[in-house]
Amino acid sequence: MSDPRRMGQRGPFLLDCAAMSEPSQAPPKVGMISLGCPKNRVDSEIMLGHLANRGYSISNDLEAADTVIVNTCGFIEEAKQESIDTILEIAGRKGTGRKGEGVRRLLVAGCMVNRYGEELAESIPEIDGFIGLDQLRQVPDLVQLGGGPPPPSPAHMVFDHEDPRTLTTRGYAYLKVAEGCNNPCTFCAIPVWRGRFRSRSVESLVEEARRLEESGIRELCLIAQDTTRYGFDLDLGRHGLTGLVEALLAKTSIPWIRFLYAYPTTLDEDLLRLMGREERFTSYLDMPLQHSHPEILSAMRRGGGPQRYLRLLEKARELVPDVFLRSTFIVGFPGETEEHFEHLLDFVGKAQLDHLGGFVYSPEEATPSADLPCRVPRSTARRRYEKLLEFQRPIATARREALVGRTLEVLVEGVCEETEHLLEGRHQGMAPEIDGRLLINDGYAPAGTLAQVEITAGYADDLVGRIVGPEGTPGVRPAVTVASSS
Repeated sequence: MSDPRRMGQRGPFLLDCAAMSEPSQAPPKVGMISLGCPKNRVDSEIMLGHLANRGYSISNDLEAADTVIVNTCGFIEEAKQESIDTILEIAGRKGTGRKGEGVRRLLVAGCMVNRYGEELAESIPEIDGFIGLDQLRQVPDLVQLGGGPPPPSPAHMVFDHEDPRTLTTRGYAYLKVAEGCNNPCTFCAIPVWRGRFRSRSVESLVEEARRLEESGIRELCLIAQDTTRYGFDLDLGRHGLTGLVEALLAKTSIPWIRFLYAYPTTLDEDLLRLMGREERFTSYLDMPLQHSHPEILSAMRRGGGPQRYLRLLEKARELVPDVFLRSTFIVGFPGETEEHFEHLLDFVGKAQLDHLGGFVYSPEEATPSADLPCRVPRSTARRRYEKLLEFQRPIATARREALVGRTLEVLVEGVCEETEHLLEGRHQGMAPEIDGRLLINDGYAPAGTLAQVEITAGYADDLVGRIVGPEGTPGVRPAVTVASSS
């Protein structure tokens, strides 16, 4: 399933678009706003790549855009509302730009198009056209034509290494290994518009990884709706993802290879063994468990139970002693009682996760859980959500404080957005955009460098450290150590 903690990853990614202009007109400009999860981001990057191949160049001036594409997310209510609000915001810009120009065309792409395209066309007439999930390769023509009608669901295409991409990330890139989902989770409608699970070939993924490496990325993040199911449909069996990672390790030199996410019933122990012995395969496991109580898990149609989940986490720590663990949980699922919720808190206390995400249940159309009785009031679910996050804070703080004094390899991502006096980066146990930051307040290393950083402070959300090496690496200036007077 998709992960709502990645909502709100928004461009804008703006493109100057000259190739499609009429000879007698000034070149129009096309902008893109990308919302939602990393899988959606890859779709945006593919659209940007196809536009660039047709002569478009990337710009970041939304005010000057002639045509704007909003790539939407339709996973849960908050994501849908964010998408609608963004569409309406761009619709309000029509004809209000500089010199009365501004946005003339508004195109909508992504998950909401395949799921709610007809409703959007009817309720927001300012939308000029749509780009479906299977139409990423046609985006230059659709921009020229002003989009098309809403497409049918579900999607069935799989985009591969032959599709160009314009990266929008710093130092890392996502590699989408599969599309769609076969899991029967009662709260998730992704199969309705993304379709059945379908894997890309190992050869295609290795080729794309090589191209991403040539572009300078230092970290490769493997993603799908259910990444640990990779290769089941290619007759690769339970070890498909393990084989893919082995191929990527053997045929590229990318320093960090990470995967997101693990499904508890398809996680291969051989994958953990590979993680334990290969330094380049990051010691990080993100396994969204969704809940702990057997009754709620059964209503969700999730495999396993609390004891099995704890054994999986214990096995991960046994096979990968330096592993960092993350999970995500839903609160307020229909029928969840205070007893069920307290069971979840008890489980979180036993699990001692490094990172935890949570979200309030959202009833989605075309999902079995939407018709379940005993709906939990929104206010109650919200209170439980806040309590869950607060319960995790001292656990997270203790996990981070335990790193103080250690020297870790860190991917430096650049200057901190809030102040030019700090750098920010991540160690292997921090996935992009969701696990906080490591703020560097002493020493210097260029963005994209893998630096040695000594951790000097740990907090619930972030870490603080100073660069201590590697000496001799171009651009790296270790922190100056001041000798104490005797």
